[in-house]
Amino acid sequence: MHTITLINGDGIGPEISNSVMKIIKASGLDINWDIQTAGSDVISSEGVPLPQRVLDSVRKNKIALKAPVTTPIGKGFRSVNVQLRKELDLFANLRPCKNLPGVKTKFEDVDLVVVRENTEDLYAGIEEQIDSDTAHSIKVITRKASERICKFAFDYAVNNNRKEVCVVTKANIMKLSDGLFLEAFRHVAQNYPSIGKREILVDNLCMQLVQNPSQFDVLVLPNLYGDIVSDLCAGLIGGLGVAQGANIGADCAVFEPVHGSAPDIKGQNKANPTALLLSAVEMLRYIGEKQYADKIESALFKTLSQGFKTIDLGGELSTTEFTDKIIENL
Repeated sequence: MHTITLINGDGIGPEISNSVMKIIKASGLDINWDIQTAGSDVISSEGVPLPQRVLDSVRKNKIALKAPVTTPIGKGFRSVNVQLRKELDLFANLRPCKNLPGVKTKFEDVDLVVVRENTEDLYAGIEEQIDSDTAHSIKVITRKASERICKFAFDYAVNNNRKEVCVVTKANIMKLSDGLFLEAFRHVAQNYPSIGKREILVDNLCMQLVQNPSQFDVLVLPNLYGDIVSDLCAGLIGGLGVAQGANIGADCAVFEPVHGSAPDIKGQNKANPTALLLSAVEMLRYIGEKQYADKIESALFKTLSQGFKTIDLGGELSTTEFTDKIIENL
């Protein structure tokens, strides 16, 4: 039996976590869930949004499924997501973006993967207030982290029968920082003669993504661009409610949806569990449970193709009703 950390988050996190646990149990796979709470709901009792016990659990179990956790905007505690990635050195953020059956979008042939460096760039959180009218943020790009993420992207391409890796920078303006990332890509690319290589500026990429996304395969980006572009790509396949994600390091991996905690619909039984479920499917494949992963994914796809959807996708089903439909299709 697998023991897996479940960080059930806040906002809609507990609702969609319960949905996913129920679906996995119905598939026949028995998992021992080490349930850990984090986020805004634990600050009052433990003083921090990410208690040490959560990190200890993930380090012990090596695998975690994480529901969304609220990040304060402009004030308050540092992002739990950023802290998890830094503390556990989850250097690779993997976000597959592929059309789902029954989810109508402007494009029908999207099948790309965003590989985002996860530990540095402006997300290093190095900021200082110079005076009351001036603040500085330091952008950190290192050769080690850049080469590591580029190698991850190329290895992913090889292992998943992908044809091309495209590096995304703004090296024409940030010649030192983004220039270093681009240099690292070119160095690593020499070791992968069977994989196509491409270079593009991030602004040009965004324009082309909304015109012809099918031209792209695997994208590798520094942290900030990766965050923005992955959300754009989620919009191409139906929105954040269907966008999965994973944070992978040398020793641990945390699988999570791209979307936030949506506190405005907390407790209303409206949340879409699809993104967390797809993240769980990717997690099951990662731990070698491909049979159950395929079974759950097929049931989800069948449910969507039958027209059963939650409110955010134009349907009428509640979280629990949608969950029950997926279980019926198992």
